[in-house]
Amino acid sequence: MSEERPTADASEAADEVRATDDDAWATACAEDLEAEKARRRARYGQPPGSAAEELRKLVDAVADKLSGIQPPLLGAVAGPAAQQVVRQVVQQAKNAVEPVIERNPDVFDHLAAAGSELLAAYRSAVQTHEARWASGRHDKDDGPGPGERIDLD
Repeated sequence: MSEERPTADASEAADEVRATDDDAWATACAEDLEAEKARRRARYGQPPGSAAEELRKLVDAVADKLSGIQPPLLGAVAGPAAQQVVRQVVQQAKNAVEPVIERNPDVFDHLAAAGSELLAAYRSAVQTHEARWASGRHDKDDGPGPGERIDLD
C-alpha cells in the first residue's frame, strides 16, 4: 500500500476553499450586522452622531433660529440693517467654530464623555447624601441644617 501525499494543487485548493469559507463568514456577518442596524434604525430612529457632528447640528440650528428673527422682535428701530448684522454675526460664529470642529473632532467626544462622568459623579454624591439624610444618619461635621432648631438660651 502506498500512501499518497497531497500535491501542491490539492493544498492550494484547500486553502482556496478555506479563504472562500472565511470570506463567506465575513460577508454573512457583515450582512447580519447591516440588517440589525437597519432594524434598530427603523425601531429607534437614527442614532446620534459623534459629539462633533452634534455640535455642528447645534450651531446650524441656532444659526437658523437667529437668522430667522423678525424685526418686531429686535425692536422698533431694527430693520433690514439689523437683520444683516445678525446674519453676519451668525456667519462669523459658524466660521469660527467649524475649523475647530474639523481639526479636533475627538476632543468633543472626550469632552462629552467627561461631562457624562462628572454628571454621574454628581448624581452619585447627591443620592448618597439624600439617602443619609432620609435614613436619619447625619454626620457630626454636617452641622445644623436649615431644618434643625437651634436653642439660643
